[in-house]
Amino acid sequence: MKSEIWVIGGGKGGTGKSFLTSSMGMKLAQMGKRVTLIDADLGGANLHTFLKIKKPEYSLTDFFERKIPLSDIIKDTDIPNLRFITGDIRSLDSTGIKYTQKLRLYRHIKSISADYVLIDLGAGSGPNTIDTFLIADKMIAVTMPEITAIENLYLLIKKVLFRRLNRVLSEHGLRDAAKKAWNHKTSKNIKSIRDLILYLKSLSPDIDIVVNKALSEFKLHLILNQVKNDRHIETGFDTKSVLCKYFGIDARLMGYISFTEFFWKFVKESGAFRPVTLTASTSQEISSVVQNILENKQVKIPGLSNE
Repeated sequence: MKSEIWVIGGGKGGTGKSFLTSSMGMKLAQMGKRVTLIDADLGGANLHTFLKIKKPEYSLTDFFERKIPLSDIIKDTDIPNLRFITGDIRSLDSTGIKYTQKLRLYRHIKSISADYVLIDLGAGSGPNTIDTFLIADKMIAVTMPEITAIENLYLLIKKVLFRRLNRVLSEHGLRDAAKKAWNHKTSKNIKSIRDLILYLKSLSPDIDIVVNKALSEFKLHLILNQVKNDRHIETGFDTKSVLCKYFGIDARLMGYISFTEFFWKFVKESGAFRPVTLTASTSQEISSVVQNILENKQVKIPGLSNE
């Protein structure tokens, strides 16, 4: 049985991607699902911190440099049904990974025996991050109600969508059509990703069909972290609406996590290695997010628009 791959990104560091990846993974495991977490933040792996796992013996460095199969570097955790693969914590330069190496990694990820594979991406919107996002069965973006986090989210999704459009058009004999149009954006009066999409769709009825199909299949699951008030929740819906309107994709707000100091204290603790213990309210919010993602159902906030 093929595992379902969830890729968790967001562009900006410090939005809580690793915290949410580990928490969602634990929730799925508690539901009896077989879960494997992968820390794909090459060069800055920290997912093991939230699982309170000591530095693993093997990491993705060994997969790339020593060609050890991914199945051999998966580590069991103290949580039933939950396994873990750490990212690079030694010397590998993530920018030096060859395209063929990435393809090999993706093949191994897709062959992992699990119900769900959750991949925690690093900050930024580089080629490795974009390509990994595109192998997801469910693309999950974590952001916070602050301008830099939202701007980084928009940048990441724009690049992922641009890459996706190029691939789809290439499959239909239109290699680099989106790239070429963007490179000549001034002469074609293209000022945004929305203009680019409209331009591509205007080229021919066949291209219009291809682009519409690619957009309809591009589904983004948005999580808003560190929420303090109703205005922050409204910011989540505003962000979702912008993604839908200007990128033409199906973006949904799957839930929000209220602001709390506890996990900052947790990261700084030097006590025994153990998984993070969630407060009752945070645990319930994460359960709701996981259930909404499983059911592909947008969160509903009383008194706010859910369109």
